[in-house]
Amino acid sequence: MLEKLRLVLTLLCCVHFHVQSSLGFEDGISRSQFPEGFLFGTCTSSYQIEGAPLEDGKGLSNWDVFSHIPGNINNDENGDIADDHYHRYLEDIELMSSLGINVYRFSISWARILHRGIYGDINPSGVMFYNKIIDNLLLRGIEPFVTIHHHDYPGELEERYGAWLSPLIQRDFVHFAEVCFKSFGDRVKYWATINEPNLFADMGFIRGTYPPGHCSPPFGNCNTGNSDVEPLIAVHNMILSHAKAVELYRKHFQAKQGGIIGIVTHTFMYEPLRDEECDRQAVKRALAFVVAWSLDPLVFGEYPPEMHSILGSQLPRFSPEEKSLIKGSIDFIGINNYGTLYAKDCSLTACPLGTDRPIRGFVEATGTRDGIPIGDLTGNPRFFVVPRGLEKIVDYIKIRYHNMPMYITENGYSSPHKPNVTMDDLLQDFKRIDYHKAYLAALLRAIRKGADVRGYMIWSLMDNFEWTSGYGVRYGLYYVDRHTLERIPKRSVQWFSSFLNDTSHSNKQDLSEQYVRSKDVTTAGFKVV
Repeated sequence: MLEKLRLVLTLLCCVHFHVQSSLGFEDGISRSQFPEGFLFGTCTSSYQIEGAPLEDGKGLSNWDVFSHIPGNINNDENGDIADDHYHRYLEDIELMSSLGINVYRFSISWARILHRGIYGDINPSGVMFYNKIIDNLLLRGIEPFVTIHHHDYPGELEERYGAWLSPLIQRDFVHFAEVCFKSFGDRVKYWATINEPNLFADMGFIRGTYPPGHCSPPFGNCNTGNSDVEPLIAVHNMILSHAKAVELYRKHFQAKQGGIIGIVTHTFMYEPLRDEECDRQAVKRALAFVVAWSLDPLVFGEYPPEMHSILGSQLPRFSPEEKSLIKGSIDFIGINNYGTLYAKDCSLTACPLGTDRPIRGFVEATGTRDGIPIGDLTGNPRFFVVPRGLEKIVDYIKIRYHNMPMYITENGYSSPHKPNVTMDDLLQDFKRIDYHKAYLAALLRAIRKGADVRGYMIWSLMDNFEWTSGYGVRYGLYYVDRHTLERIPKRSVQWFSSFLNDTSHSNKQDLSEQYVRSKDVTTAGFKVV
């Protein structure tokens, strides 16, 4: 009997320890351990949360069009309503304020400001909307961290000249950036020109799963496209667009407005699949073809040597004037990181179709070795929980780019899909809490080794439209009821608020539990659709 009692008590202690650990009692990491002035916040993007696609003078964006083509998005969902942030922005800013964050990264909808790009007038209602967001953030002590372009642009630019496949986009982007600097720059001190040019080129022009939906075999079977050539052209135009916008900002706005300007890149860290030199070289190529593709030109004025050695004349060329323009055209590097993969050499070893091509650097990137995943699974089949990867990618960027200032502009967790998910599953998100604690600890290790990292932003403030995954993948600290659009705090809200305020939960009731009790519902077995 005593042995049974001891076993029960041991199990209860283990459960109690897990709850304490997830709530931050004994995790050993706190906000005070980070440098003074470090920015902690959350992030979103315009198409993913705003809704109101044609309201108050907004025009159709590329995503408005693409998401309405049957089969492009999971369950044929779209961003017509999204989180209705356009009408609920004050409520959402109150949520941010209650969290205790000091920075919020969001993006400007190009089509809401310039619904026809350079071919139309500025929409005053769109400018007013973002002015209200910025002013209300500042009232609550939250710094706006503004991304000018986060995947969405006026659909007319696609129809007129092919958007990022044409050098004409450079003129259009600079015009849009100038409107943003003039309208918001007196209050915005953190600007990111373009979000993830490398990822957008991959998804839009290699795989064809983002607009404009271009690809070619063996990467996909789109109606048009060339997966070996078009992504290189798109990134080339994004780099030049970025650099020209930065030149404009530095010449006419930066000294007076006192802000900084950079770019945000999508990153994976890579580890060799096999303990062989060819796979160690594959890691270097993978990093160059993903990370350095968009960063090397902006720091050094040229594409990575690893890409030159493989692609040769296929790489677009910068003129001497363009090299001078792009070199040194960032004040900081924004890092979006969600995981780590294995890299396998495909120049000497047989690999699946697509990975054995120059555009991929002759590298196969995989999340498993001998059937064992590199880390815990998440809601995205390419994202695995590997906290050491964040430390390593920060180290890589620190060394390659001479420790330029860095911000972790996105890092987040979505749980793996499972049938019959309950409200309790969604609100008691211990794995999200553990994820962020582990990644923050990894980031802190990198900082203690000298990395000049100045901020960390959780993706995302709330569940939203996750591009081709629709609403089935949830990264938010807040759950959003798809029927009522009510924002419901997950347990991670309480953890993050406590972390930001360096307090414990010992005398606080969890917000998600408060919600459940206030609604007088039983979460067990409650199916969420």
